[in-house]
Amino acid sequence: MAGNGTIRSEIKPGLEVDIVLKQDQRTGKRTRGIVKDLLTNSPQHPHGIKVRLQDGQVGRVQNIVGGGNI
Repeated sequence: MAGNGTIRSEIKPGLEVDIVLKQDQRTGKRTRGIVKDLLTNSPQHPHGIKVRLQDGQVGRVQNIVGGGNI
């Protein structure tokens, strides 16, 4: 399952995703991790759904890498 991260219903805790951290928005550098919490409440967001990873980093989803063990 690969997605672009702009639709909230496609993102669930446990998914492996690539995010862009706030400080990396200019460069577009991506960080990979496992979703812990969804922070965006709207059904979709043009810049990506904001999530918190299991390691505590917060950013907007740019790519869904794969399904987790839910």
